Order: sequence, then structure tokens, then C-alpha cells
Amino acid sequence: MHRVDPSLDLRDGVDRTDFFEAAKAKTEAHGLELYSIFMAGWDEIGLGLPDRDEKIEAWCTMLRGISAAGIPALGYNFKPMGNFRTTSAKGRGGTSYSTFDYDEFAQDRPKPHDPPVSEEEMWEHITHFLEGVIPMADKVGVRMALHPDDPPIPEPLGGVAQIASTLDQYRRIFDIVPSDSNGMLFCQGCVTEMGVNVYEAIREMATKNKIVFVHFRNVRGCLPSFQEVFLDEGDIDMHRAMAIYRDAGFNGPFMMDHTPGFPQTDAGRAGQAYAVGYIRG
Repeated sequence: MHRVDPSLDLRDGVDRTDFFEAAKAKTEAHGLELYSIFMAGWDEIGLGLPDRDEKIEAWCTMLRGISAAGIPALGYNFKPMGNFRTTSAKGRGGTSYSTFDYDEFAQDRPKPHDPPVSEEEMWEHITHFLEGVIPMADKVGVRMALHPDDPPIPEPLGGVAQIASTLDQYRRIFDIVPSDSNGMLFCQGCVTEMGVNVYEAIREMATKNKIVFVHFRNVRGCLPSFQEVFLDEGDIDMHRAMAIYRDAGFNGPFMMDHTPGFPQTDAGRAGQAYAVGYIRG
């Protein structure tokens, strides 16, 4: 895995167009296109800390740099407490499946954020953020793509309310600042985990031009318990799903996202290769 210099902190507001240009040139040298980058949401913004306006301006600087480098999309999340998982299930070939079981989680919850952050506060935080950055994204032509909470449970699993866990929450987010730049990173696994009809969700969001790019992965089960499995063994008919994206007008990239964990050293690349080959096939 490529590791970025830890001293590179885009929250400092420094213009790093040269960094993005170099990344794009390196990608293109291998015959590929650098379509997007992903930036985990910054706590100063997600938690509404006193310096959030300074960080929002730094985010706008990042958007300008991405645009200047010719990169059209920015994925991000808005979940300050990160992801939550429980004991991994064993899968095909001795692999480990990333797993979440609500009952097991409830018996051993992580230490919650102090102070707690309510749903009302989180809605204020994301409203302030989107009102600050989407106009800049529009201006420079970069589409922002919000990744769902993982697991997508609309409650404060770690003391902070989760507000990107349901399709209704997404509809509300899109209405805060209506714009093609205010879009969704359609993580097909997370949307499936919500317990909705994922095919109808694809059709709705693609028809509304809200899908910027797709994390194309499969799961077995939905909340309150699910496992992330190989693309060919989950609950979703992946060929049917891809046809719906196409027919609904989506023309962006599909990304492999997660793959089951292998017990052998460095064997994860085999899982990645299998996922990429499956998607291309």
C-alpha cells in the first residue's frame, strides 16, 4: 500500500496543487486515470470545534488544488467516530469476513465520545460544512461524494449521532445545498446493509445524478447483522445491479472497495485482483 508522508496534513490550508498534479501524473504514467481522491472528514468540522471555519477554508483550498490538477471528484465521510465491527466470521478459503453483529456490539461498546454529540448538533455541523464548501466545489468543478456511515445505523454508536445512515438522511443532505456537486459515494455494501431494496436505491440515486462513484461490493445479510463477502457469494445479484446503474444513466467508475482478509502474507492482493477482474468481467 502506498503511504503518504505523515507530515502532509491538508488541514493546514497550504495550497498543494503540486502534490495532486504529481499524483495524477504518476497515475497516468501507468495508463490509468486519477478520477478521485478520498478524504476522511476532519474532526474540527464534523464535531463543530472552534476552528471549524478555518478548516472549512482549508477544505476549499484542497478543492481548488484538486480541480487545478484535473481531478474531478472528492470522496469523503462525516462520521467522527469511524467504523464499527465485531468478531470476524470465517469464510471461503479460510478468509476472514469483516462482520458486524449488533447484539455482540451492544455487549462491548467502545468508549463514547465526550461530550456526546446529538443528532441536532450533527445536522447543524454538516449544514455549516456544506454551505461553506459546495459553492466552491461548484465553482471549481469538483463533485463531492459522501460515503455512508459504516455500519449505517442512525444512532450514536460511539457517542456521536450518525446522520448518513439512511436514504432519508441522504435526501435531507442533498436538500441542504441542492447541487450536482453535493453527491453520494454509493457504497453498495452499506446501502444493502440498510435493509432497503438496493436495486431501487441505485435507480433512484442514479436517476437523480447523485452517484459520483460506486464502491461495488457484496454483503451477506443486513442490519442488525452482516458480513462483507466475495463479490460472487453475497445477497446482491451484481450483474443485475450493474445493469441498473447503466440503465439509470450512471457513467462513473466502479471501485472494488473491501475484500475478505487472507491468512497468508500479502495474499490480499489476490483478493483485490479477483474483485477487479470480477467487476471488469
